[in-house]
Amino acid sequence: MRFEISKVLDAIEGRVCVDPSLARAVLDLAEVIRYQDLDGGRPANLLRLGMIIDALSRQLEEDSVPVYAVVHRAVLSDADLTSNERMVVRRWADDGLVEVLDNPGDRMLEVADLLGLPVLTRNRLDGLRGRFPWVTEEPGRVLAPVPGQGGPAFVAHVGNATVPVEGRPSPVGEQLLARQWRCPEPGCALFGGGGGGGAFADLARVDRPAGGQPPPALRNGVPTCPRHGTRLNDGGPRPRTQVLAVSVGGLIRRRFVLTADEPVLIGRSPDQPGGITLGQWLNDEARRWISRSHLQFELRAGEVVVTDVSTNGSGIRPGGSMKESDRQQLQPGQSRILDGGDMVELYPGVQVGRPGELASGAPITPASVMAEAPTMAMRLPNA
Repeated sequence: MRFEISKVLDAIEGRVCVDPSLARAVLDLAEVIRYQDLDGGRPANLLRLGMIIDALSRQLEEDSVPVYAVVHRAVLSDADLTSNERMVVRRWADDGLVEVLDNPGDRMLEVADLLGLPVLTRNRLDGLRGRFPWVTEEPGRVLAPVPGQGGPAFVAHVGNATVPVEGRPSPVGEQLLARQWRCPEPGCALFGGGGGGGAFADLARVDRPAGGQPPPALRNGVPTCPRHGTRLNDGGPRPRTQVLAVSVGGLIRRRFVLTADEPVLIGRSPDQPGGITLGQWLNDEARRWISRSHLQFELRAGEVVVTDVSTNGSGIRPGGSMKESDRQQLQPGQSRILDGGDMVELYPGVQVGRPGELASGAPITPASVMAEAPTMAMRLPNA
């Protein structure tokens, strides 16, 4: 059973991040692990985060949905968690996958405000509504995870929404995300710290995922490291990024961030580190057609450029049109700039494009991070 729990924790780890480009909702991990009514189990259980993530994927009708988790420091030594769970949370903190804070409630709403993310919480948020009026003005922006039939469901604090709704990122958030920031504290997992001074290339001791640096906290208008409370140094303009997604069978299976520094390969099973593997979602015929490395995506001067590196070629769906008469062939070795709305089709039903322009809502259940959870550890109330 320990091995099974370790596997499910590894799966959950793949769905936590502080990447503003990928996170779909923000939550307080210290609150979530104590939702005892979700499984009727022990007082604190890290697997409950996986249950919330699965519920979010179902509601958004999308696979591999990441959440932005803030964590109270006390969780790192919480005796109600197992030693393995505490070790996992520490690793997430050390790897910059979560934010460890003294006051996660304030930061949770600050992140949601800066990025336009929905909030998953049962807290009433009293005392914070004046700073963040959207809490009571935007239906579906704040939802409470509650027990539901077959797993957690969401109940909106305002309105009747059951699906989290994104808001508009604040102008301040857009300004903050346009810059790179460096923390003067050595080894800062969030803002690549070390040493101080102006040599910013030497400050980045911690490797960050592409586009993955979180928004700074604002303290009296000053960009500040939320973990260390220290003023951040401005490291210059942040490189351009573009979020793309892979849809298989009408369900978005994976989002990824494209940068100018590193092309991304997509195919049945590309060798490149960071490549997008499609094989697990394909039927036999699609596996035979789609090459091991099929498409390469690059960001050139802000434009998304796709190059076919396959054996059989691909197709372009201009403006997302699914009419066969509109489909344009992309021959092996050929490159093209993707205009707004364009999709690249590797095989019928397998497309890559900008997330908001891909079809969704297929009658397919997203993959569960809880698939490896031992049944004796998760006693669902309705089971």
